[in-house]
Amino acid sequence: MAAEDDGRTEDPTSKKLEDARKKGQLPRSRELGTMMVLVGGGLGFLLYGHYLATALFAIFQEGFKLEREDAFDMSRMFVQMESLLYEVAWPSIALIAVLVVFAVIGNIALGGYNFSTQAMAPKWSKMNPINGFKRIFGVQGLVELVKSIAKVAVIIGTAYLCFNLFYEELLHINVDAMPQGLFKALEILIWVFLILSSSLIIVTVIDVPYQLHQNNEQLKMTKQEVKDEHKNAEGDPIVKGRIRKAMFQAFQRRMMQEVPKADVVVTNPTHFAVALKYDPNGNRAPTLVAKGVDEMALHIRKIAEAHEVPILTAPMLARAIYHTTEFEHEVPEKLFAAVAQVLAYVFALKDYKKGKAKKRPKQFSPSKLPIPPDMRY
Repeated sequence: MAAEDDGRTEDPTSKKLEDARKKGQLPRSRELGTMMVLVGGGLGFLLYGHYLATALFAIFQEGFKLEREDAFDMSRMFVQMESLLYEVAWPSIALIAVLVVFAVIGNIALGGYNFSTQAMAPKWSKMNPINGFKRIFGVQGLVELVKSIAKVAVIIGTAYLCFNLFYEELLHINVDAMPQGLFKALEILIWVFLILSSSLIIVTVIDVPYQLHQNNEQLKMTKQEVKDEHKNAEGDPIVKGRIRKAMFQAFQRRMMQEVPKADVVVTNPTHFAVALKYDPNGNRAPTLVAKGVDEMALHIRKIAEAHEVPILTAPMLARAIYHTTEFEHEVPEKLFAAVAQVLAYVFALKDYKKGKAKKRPKQFSPSKLPIPPDMRY
């Protein structure tokens, strides 16, 4: 609710989450870490406790023995101690390894692994006593108090159940011979410890969702912050629109500069206009050097008229070229035959005007141009 009171109603964006991760602001549950360490310790003692107890019992047993040779050779004591310590070392190392594994899992299970130098940097706000009192007597302090009370209640209740569970066995421990009685007591102690540690799962199941919710609330953003971040990431829409407009205008100018170099302009006749260029001595097919609709088509026609570029009306061919060919690209192979008729007429007409041909070429029929059905628009 605090986030909503501040106007922060939007969920954090991916960039916000990434920035928080760099700062070390991740959801963490101390209850989860504590529970995992305790449960790991209980399992470790359950697996290796017998070996550790046996080795310790042997140390005490050997420590109270004194043979005649030991009185005359002090080195024997060190040899025996080395052997006994070796027996203790491997179950101790195994136990520590189990604890380390569970400790690591418990601390990275929520939020994952993260190394942040920013989180290690000193912050004067954390040293402010006023902020400390706010944390103690604020909502966070109340939550911690409730969790502590819950842990005490859960542990007391579980301890009472364990007492009833092992009551009969505890009464008969004193009748067992040594060291079996001691081992039996240690086994009961390990099971009680493991059950008490596992009871903290109840608190952890409540704390983990709370920490996730709390972290999400702290990272929530206002609508303006989301808009500003989107602008910074994607660019200001107004600036982007101006850039696109400038690029489109530059593209249009470039096309208009190519229209005077075209061999023919094919029109719709009013809505579409495409300008084609072809080099009979080159290796390329006819190329589109300009195209446009409506006002742009009118502008292309005006430039073509001003530079005496032939303008021919072929509605179906004009639409087909416009929809299938990009600027400075060759026309599709399926339109070669139709374009060839148009260019043949244009080149023949140029020869006639220059006096190289005695007879004016017969103009083609636009409706009879060989345009495939799938190229008709």
